[in-house]
Amino acid sequence: MSDSQISRRTFLAGTAGASALIVMHPFAAIAAPAQAHLRLMETTDIHVAIYPYDYYGDKPDDTLGLARTAALIKKFRAEATNAILIDNGDLIQGNPLGDYVFYEKGFKAGDIHPMMAAMNTLGYEVSTLGNHEFNYGLDFLTKSLAGANFPFVNANIIMGTTLGADPLKDKTLLPPYKIVEKTITDGAGQPQKIKIGFIGFVPPQIMVWDSANLVGKVMTRDIVQAAKAWIPQMKEEGADLIVALSHSGIDGDQQDGMENASLFVADIPGVDVVFTGHQHLVFPGPDFKNIKGADVANGTLMGKPAVMGGFWGSHMGLIDLLLERGEDGKWKILSHTAEARPIYERKDKKIVPTVADVAEVEAPVKADHEATLAYVRRPVGETAAPLHSYFALVADDPSVQIVSIAQTWYIEQMMKGTQWEKLPILSAAAPFKAGGPSGPNYYTDVPVGPVAIKNVSDLYLYPNTIRAVQVSGAQVK
Repeated sequence: MSDSQISRRTFLAGTAGASALIVMHPFAAIAAPAQAHLRLMETTDIHVAIYPYDYYGDKPDDTLGLARTAALIKKFRAEATNAILIDNGDLIQGNPLGDYVFYEKGFKAGDIHPMMAAMNTLGYEVSTLGNHEFNYGLDFLTKSLAGANFPFVNANIIMGTTLGADPLKDKTLLPPYKIVEKTITDGAGQPQKIKIGFIGFVPPQIMVWDSANLVGKVMTRDIVQAAKAWIPQMKEEGADLIVALSHSGIDGDQQDGMENASLFVADIPGVDVVFTGHQHLVFPGPDFKNIKGADVANGTLMGKPAVMGGFWGSHMGLIDLLLERGEDGKWKILSHTAEARPIYERKDKKIVPTVADVAEVEAPVKADHEATLAYVRRPVGETAAPLHSYFALVADDPSVQIVSIAQTWYIEQMMKGTQWEKLPILSAAAPFKAGGPSGPNYYTDVPVGPVAIKNVSDLYLYPNTIRAVQVSGAQVK
């Protein structure tokens, strides 16, 4: 066991001369005078999964839902004297509820997005943007964020079409960071002040993934470059503790413009804690055991406490810190624990929920949830053969084939009356749902009979924009 990582049951100060904690509860600690226990909780990649419901399969699903994660949030907040809840992005897109709001219901200035309505019941301190926040365009994003009772931060999305030499002179789309002064209670029961800085990042690849919505309006900087520029300024402004909200995964191969840069964000001097996401995985967890600098046993990236809390509300990221205030008045981390708490277990190959719904999270979304059910059940066609993706990785697959055919038909209509009308059309398609990290239930399965909007959404999960590119035979070869 390292000096920076300790058992949650003992939660003792890990440095010589530090006073031991009196453990009153396995998941809550009472620190000594000039020490404080601070609990940080994370949700990430919720993707509008508020109810524990699979809109694609039109059935309840015990593996997802912010309404379930909320039960963990309430439990762990109640155990701690000092607790902060953050979100790590990918909120407003990702299931038919998000599509219903954008495509069907309509959304005007002043409306409250269902995701924000649900989150407003839980007392979030801050959030950052995920890459899927841009799928519906900047105008929709701006109107959606306006309904949140908490701020959003991002340091690497820049307004305009050119990047200057100095990131500190950037006009960022959102405030790059926020420093909040919190009053926490120390081990002697006395109030203490601490300044906590939150800074956010998103993969720069959004400029490719959502080029139609972003090119000519914003640009992106490399995540690590932006972090190295802004972190010292946050320290100069008095941040005792800096928490990186990195909507970016964990990759051990450093390069410019990384999509998954959280490991190297953690390596920047001044960064104290890293919340990560984007990959829809769990850290600490075995997926990252072979990445140098990612300590799965101790829950650290480059020695800094870190967590990735799954996706769709499957987990809540949890970091507990034992802080001590030095003679200079600055707080430092003595010890920590980090884990991702699931909302369900697998027993005998079955899903067993470990928490129940929190009704107050679902209440403000109920009307939109029911309207989404009516929307996804609307028939749009029929199929004479089952459309599934069970063998998509090893053989030709009907769920991929129908997408490819649809793309070909659509481009044919677009090309009519243009100089490209006579050219042959090649269509590229791949399965979205084919098991893998998302689990053994993650497949498309549309039975013979009526095809509803939920089935169409299941065949093609994301509101991507179809593109045709003219190429030569040599280029294809």
